[in-house]
Amino acid sequence: MANISAGSIHGVSTVSTLVDAAVAFARGRRKSGVLLLGAAALSSRVPGLGVAVSVFLRLARKLR
Repeated sequence: MANISAGSIHGVSTVSTLVDAAVAFARGRRKSGVLLLGAAALSSRVPGLGVAVSVFLRLARKLR
């Protein structure tokens, strides 16, 4: 069984944010894509930032 460490979870979170940014760009949501790219870049210093921004953007779209 593979060991799951904080570093591997952190890496998956960053990759997930980058994938969300790519999907946002593909759907024509340029501002969301830029925001997600920034969050992915900063998530190395602030763990969980990318996930928080992604959740915030999804909630904001649902509430419109």
